[in-house]
Amino acid sequence: MIKLRNLLLTGLLLTSIVTFGQDITYPDQNVITTAVPFLMISPDARAGGYGDAGAATSPDVFSMHWNPAKYAFAEQENGFGISYTPWLRNLVNDINLAYVGYFHKFNDLSAFGATLRYFTMGEIQFTDNDGNPTIIAKPNEFSVDATYARKLHQNLSLAVAGRFIYSNLTQGYGGQSGVETTAGIAVAADLALYWQKDVNWFNNMPATFAWGLNISNIGNKISYSKSNIKKDFIPTNFRLGPRLTIELDEYNEMSFFADVNKLLVPTPPIYKTDENGNPVPIPGGGYEIAAGMDNNVSPITGMIQSWYDAPQGFSEEMSEFNFSVGTEYWYNKLLALRGGLFLENKRKGNRKYATLGVGIRYNVFGLDFSYLIPMNSTQNPLQNTMRFSLVFDFGKKITNTGEAPK
Repeated sequence: MIKLRNLLLTGLLLTSIVTFGQDITYPDQNVITTAVPFLMISPDARAGGYGDAGAATSPDVFSMHWNPAKYAFAEQENGFGISYTPWLRNLVNDINLAYVGYFHKFNDLSAFGATLRYFTMGEIQFTDNDGNPTIIAKPNEFSVDATYARKLHQNLSLAVAGRFIYSNLTQGYGGQSGVETTAGIAVAADLALYWQKDVNWFNNMPATFAWGLNISNIGNKISYSKSNIKKDFIPTNFRLGPRLTIELDEYNEMSFFADVNKLLVPTPPIYKTDENGNPVPIPGGGYEIAAGMDNNVSPITGMIQSWYDAPQGFSEEMSEFNFSVGTEYWYNKLLALRGGLFLENKRKGNRKYATLGVGIRYNVFGLDFSYLIPMNSTQNPLQNTMRFSLVFDFGKKITNTGEAPK
């Protein structure tokens, strides 16, 4: 037995959901879940202010999460940032995500970036079957990333990132199950593209159009048992989106952007059941599938299969896309106001929320704040929570000289 908070954390970190029904009775929800979901939490308050979009937003130190190829278009030589995100603050006060990032531009063509993401779940009191306290654990997870971004053309850049993931949820405690547990370890890679070009808007108004693509967390499955019998997918994700930035006049600038996201992880199938409602086993292990496809596959097969394996066909496949839209207004590059929306289908989690944010820049210093407002009854771990990020952009300014290969 574990306390209420343990149950909440278990639900948050649950790695697979399977719903059984008589024959082919489709569930109202068929959510795709993975291990290490902390990798998908928006790490910075700037993006948190405009709906968690970032595939093609202007480059900053937190671009590693959204699209590392943007580093090649950063205007400053160096950037450093720290971000803090409270988690489940309405219930507990010791769960949070900390994020530290740095980038360096070697020249106008190439850049290097690195980040550290640390997610702590505070203290958890484990108990035995009789409810007696056993140990106090401090579960935590972290990832370390590094990337190299380079312009392939004066308007196009490519980035490849590597990631080490460490997830220690049980501190080796097997509990009443007696199963010896261990920390989960995985390695992953990102592949990203970013395109940006100056254009003219109405009445020859100066503008910038950009688009970005990022396939993140391409890596091995993760296991929390020394037996390695049960392995779970990490959240491989497809992100694509455009941006339009319009210079209204010398002092005012407005940006509009949108992101489309899809987890490249197999959809849980629907299993056949017997007269007692139990899944029908098949020889060699596993259960007979009534609709959908077997999700016990390799990561690469799972990425491909994720585009066409939904039990309810095309309509469910389309429901697996979620959308972010946002806008950002800058006055004299000193003060920013932000707003956005995030929309997820009710069958896949039903997250729907609006966001607000503000940013301040002075010299090399910047500070961002964001606030999330739920749009339905679904509880959000970030509701009623203020998030903030601190950024420093320093070194000489590097402009797009057009020296990249054409």
